[in-house]
Amino acid sequence: MILSDKKILEAIASGEIVIEPFRPESLGTNSYDVHLGKHLAVYRERVLDAKKHNQVEHFDIPEEGFVLQPGTLYLGVTEEYTETHGAVPFLEGKSSIGRLGIDIHATAGKGDVGFSNTWTLEISCVQPVRVYAGMPIGQLIYFAVEGEIENYYNRKQNAKYNQRTTRPVESMMWKNFE
Repeated sequence: MILSDKKILEAIASGEIVIEPFRPESLGTNSYDVHLGKHLAVYRERVLDAKKHNQVEHFDIPEEGFVLQPGTLYLGVTEEYTETHGAVPFLEGKSSIGRLGIDIHATAGKGDVGFSNTWTLEISCVQPVRVYAGMPIGQLIYFAVEGEIENYYNRKQNAKYNQRTTRPVESMMWKNFE
């Protein structure tokens, strides 16, 4: 079951969902709009290796925007820090973003109960397109969880993305091989 706007507000009031900063105008009927943060990153190497720590170069989106190029994976980040303690958050691109040919995630649209961080976006595009810091980029949809939670993400010893950040985080797949 997807949470409605009223249920999202109730979950925020009870602390089961945290959204910082919270903008009332970003709350939809059954979702919450998130915005593109000012930080982007690209991998230094063209060929990535799943067994090694692939380094990234961070840069900020200038005021006049930044033109994304096809064939490059950009790591972006949401302005919003979120916590979800009683629901499963799903991040989807806004239809207006999709109509510009922008994808905001390759495979990582689902968060875990207990996820507490900004969202790293896996941004790609089909043609050059200019993006701006602060623009709406996606929407969070919350699904109710049935049953008790035993393994909250933010309490897992081996969780790879628990360090709070305002910058996009590169793949930590290499930690699976340690």
